[in-house]
Amino acid sequence: MTATTTARRKTLITAALMAPAALWLFVFLVLPFIAMLVFAFGERAPEGGYQPAFTLAQFANLPSRATAFWNTLIVAPLGAFVCLVVAYPVAYYLALKADRRYRLLLVSLVIVPFWTSLLVRTYAWMYILGSRGIPNLLGMIGIEDLRLINTPFAVLVGIVYGYLPLMIMPIYVSLEKLDRRLIDASSDLGAKPITTFFSVTLPLSLPGVMTGLALVTILLLGEYLIPQLLGGGKVFFIGNALVDLFLQSRNWPFGSAIAVTLVVVVVIVLMVAMRIAYRVAGTRQVDLI
Repeated sequence: MTATTTARRKTLITAALMAPAALWLFVFLVLPFIAMLVFAFGERAPEGGYQPAFTLAQFANLPSRATAFWNTLIVAPLGAFVCLVVAYPVAYYLALKADRRYRLLLVSLVIVPFWTSLLVRTYAWMYILGSRGIPNLLGMIGIEDLRLINTPFAVLVGIVYGYLPLMIMPIYVSLEKLDRRLIDASSDLGAKPITTFFSVTLPLSLPGVMTGLALVTILLLGEYLIPQLLGGGKVFFIGNALVDLFLQSRNWPFGSAIAVTLVVVVVIVLMVAMRIAYRVAGTRQVDLI
């Protein structure tokens, strides 16, 4: 068997293995996006839905949903950052400090919330933050008229609770692969623990940090459930705007224009995250997707 035949055979095997996934992505990702892009340049039919046309009116009307974009572009990165602040110490403890005998159990406890529907967990927070929850308890000690539900704070709490495992796991994997001899070498050279952390541990874990930030931020840009339930319609995300346009007002072209814009924002966020990760991490391999 010649080298050319062997190479061709390997190429065919690789193509055969990738074909199912490629077909899946094309049917359920590429084709819907193409349809959405076509709708975005159309017009709303008199009875609702889509009417063929070629106009930029839908994109020109995007400022009318500026509040949804503004809330999403502020709360989503803020929620991702708060997730990072909470997740890093947890991941650090699991990867570098926890007893190996209990590490698997502790990691499992991080994943356990994913076994329960996000809807159920969000309803639980509605009770906790509602008038019969924390405000009621605080009222017993004299702190009255405190409103937590239907506020940006409630949405932020729901975001951190719902997406925290997605931030912990990439950081944990990055720290778990860390060569601990580098930490020992830093200590042997006289560096204090805080210096070792900022000079060795944190830089080497940045790929995991950037992966977690990109993953959580991208998912939050399309979040609908948490702002709907914990924000009470007062904290409006792009996801809420899309549901309103597609299911209620049936303005498919305008909803498609917003969705296309959201996809562009997601791509930009991913590209910026990759550029920052490569600059900070230097020549180390950084995988965000």
